[in-house]
Amino acid sequence: MFRKILIANRGEIALRIIRACKELGIKTVAVYSQADDKSLHVKFADEVVCIGPPPSRLSYLNIPSIITAAVITNCDAIHPGYGFLAENDRFVRICEQSGIEFIGPKAESIRKMGNKSIAKETMRNAGVPVIPGSIGVVNSIEEAVRIADEIKYPLMLKAVAGGGGKGMRLVNNEEELIKFFPLAQNEAESFFSNKDIYIEKLITSSRHIEIQVFGDKYGKIIHLNERECSLQRRHQKLIEEAPSPFVDDKLRAAMGKAAVLGANAVEYVGPGTIEFLVDDNKNFYFMEMNTRIQVEHPVTEQSLNVDLIKEQILVASGEKLSLKNKKANFHSIECRINAEDPYKDFRPSPGRIESLHFPGGYGVRVDSHIYQGYSIPTHYDSLVAKLITFAPTRYEAISKMKRALEEFVIEGIKTTIPFHQKMMDNPDFISGNFDTKYLERNDWQSLSV
Repeated sequence: MFRKILIANRGEIALRIIRACKELGIKTVAVYSQADDKSLHVKFADEVVCIGPPPSRLSYLNIPSIITAAVITNCDAIHPGYGFLAENDRFVRICEQSGIEFIGPKAESIRKMGNKSIAKETMRNAGVPVIPGSIGVVNSIEEAVRIADEIKYPLMLKAVAGGGGKGMRLVNNEEELIKFFPLAQNEAESFFSNKDIYIEKLITSSRHIEIQVFGDKYGKIIHLNERECSLQRRHQKLIEEAPSPFVDDKLRAAMGKAAVLGANAVEYVGPGTIEFLVDDNKNFYFMEMNTRIQVEHPVTEQSLNVDLIKEQILVASGEKLSLKNKKANFHSIECRINAEDPYKDFRPSPGRIESLHFPGGYGVRVDSHIYQGYSIPTHYDSLVAKLITFAPTRYEAISKMKRALEEFVIEGIKTTIPFHQKMMDNPDFISGNFDTKYLERNDWQSLSV
């Protein structure tokens, strides 16, 4: 077992990892930027190291500073959390060269799945259904037009190094394709320092369903059922739940089998997700793989009564995987509480939290790093809390979420709590009648019973 783990992250996920380490008897080192000196992960870690000024590129993405912090504090492992360096294969290799265990998959697994074109081809070869489109990178407009004629419009131009909803362009006809192709290349270069793009058929009226997979160092890989992630705004997830109200046992088994095939194709170690688009006829297609723990991992934890972070640490230390695939015990829902004003197009709302009250009671979980008097910095993601409820049925989980949102008080900043309250009263959400474009078609303020 590891003696001391450095957490190369911030906010709620850093605090979540610290808690798991404490329960396992492992010492922790928190790294932080100058903007995060008063964050809770800094207060609760055993040791702390400042790694730079507020901008991420000078702190949480600064590999030399993070490796130096791990070496001087005698850490034998680094946990990357999600985001920042969690899916950076170069960082993994540097950890290995420094004699530090990276708590996550192998560098080659990350490399293959980080390049969307290679990932798609890997999955196709493994027998996983993929969205019709180009085989590999598309290098010219002429090639793009030829492929579009084969798969038909509408289609998507996507950056091979893309993620987080960035580096994508919707194309409805040949005129738009010719216009947007160079723009998509420029955007890919700007966002990801890699101009390569590929083409996919647009699957209309689709659900975003992801399968949680988990592998150990001995070749065992399982799946832990699905998460429903279709309620999105600009490709950013807002509400997740497990199990999905759309997925039946037959589809769950088929998607789970495909996900395990995909994970095996890259000899995957640790927790990760295979993400699928699912059409109205329950045909599913590989979209991408996240080679890390995910933001929404608590809904899987609460639906199955497991601890994914503890298991991730144990597997990285050489333990055999102890988890098993099983039917969900509970229905779990997660609302992402962001420091954003939903009444002003979800504009970021950083600032000082003047008053705070977290909801509680049986079946309610809050993962957060904020507290009364804490000032939310402007430099990072706007997520301030994840509110999770769980109950024997979906109806009860929704009722519990409505009650918990009513109890959740954050004053001094604007948050997305009003949006979530509307959604919990929305008859389409209650009936499970929504897809990835639902919030594009509907004004959230008008959604109510």
